[in-house]
Amino acid sequence: MTGGSHPGRWWHALEDGRIQCDLCQRDCKLHEGQRGHCFVRQREGDAIVLTTYGRSSAFCIDPIEKKPLNHFYPGTSVLSFGTAGCNLACKFCQNWDISKARDMDRLMDRASPETIAQVAQSTGSHSVAFTYNDPVIFAEYAMDAADACHALGVKSVAVTAGYIHAQPRKEFYAKMDAANVDLKAFTEEFYFRQTGAHLQPVLDTLAYVHHETDCWLEITTLLIPGLNDSNEELTALSRWVHKELGDEVPIHFSAFHPDHKMRDIERTPPQTLVRARSIAMAEGLRYVYTGNVHHREGDTTLCIGCGEAVIERDWYAIEAYRLGAHGECRECGTELAGRFGTEAGDFGRRRIPVRIDA
Repeated sequence: MTGGSHPGRWWHALEDGRIQCDLCQRDCKLHEGQRGHCFVRQREGDAIVLTTYGRSSAFCIDPIEKKPLNHFYPGTSVLSFGTAGCNLACKFCQNWDISKARDMDRLMDRASPETIAQVAQSTGSHSVAFTYNDPVIFAEYAMDAADACHALGVKSVAVTAGYIHAQPRKEFYAKMDAANVDLKAFTEEFYFRQTGAHLQPVLDTLAYVHHETDCWLEITTLLIPGLNDSNEELTALSRWVHKELGDEVPIHFSAFHPDHKMRDIERTPPQTLVRARSIAMAEGLRYVYTGNVHHREGDTTLCIGCGEAVIERDWYAIEAYRLGAHGECRECGTELAGRFGTEAGDFGRRRIPVRIDA
């Protein structure tokens, strides 16, 4: 099915006649014709449907480092796409024109899961990323696309806030080869006031993906001046990651820019990212990166054995690659955590828009 309502999963009927969506912790309870908070899951008759199945707001070939994923086949290209809507309400959303869209006509491209996989293969894309808006809300489409990609030897990547119930989470991440999960802050107050959501479900997702699946995990935290960038919060976040996930899960601290409903706060100074990186490394995290700023040191991957700079980057371009076929340091033989090929890709910094017609 391409470009229409698709049967939704993860819902149940209530005694009062409403239907509850069981995809995420919002637990939207819907009368006939009503849409959930995400806007794309709707009650039709006695079921919930996904209204954006087979429809996309954009397709583009990006470097995998832009997702960001620094330990997942570095230097390779990824076919990225999203739909519309979101199950969070982040005041600082930097893709708000997509994630907050209520106009389904914005979804210009129509493509079946099989077409997406074929386009990824024909363009030489190593993987397909479900991104721009949160793939959790179009999980049926993303999962079908992941299956189609796997049939052609293409990897699947989720870029997500991780706000999802346990059962759909299990089914969703079983299809994903890698995920970058936004850990938007480390206080419940921030999550409630700035995203309309809660912190604990995201922590549960991080722990589940890392410990219970084969999906490669990296974390991103967007640092917003005065809201989630204090030394105390960064220390607490780093300690939690170290204790609950270990020292080898990569974390990216990225710079905020004024957008959506948060235009009165200035950009994150580069020194804030450098400070966050220093705090996280002091707490024992091995792979800590900076994002949305030009910072060669914060882009570089170091060997945890000998300290050799094994991957040197300039923005999204690989400048030097000193790893063997299994991700081992060529200097001392220590294997890095991640997914690596026999050599780095050479896609570089390019961004190539792609138009797909059904």
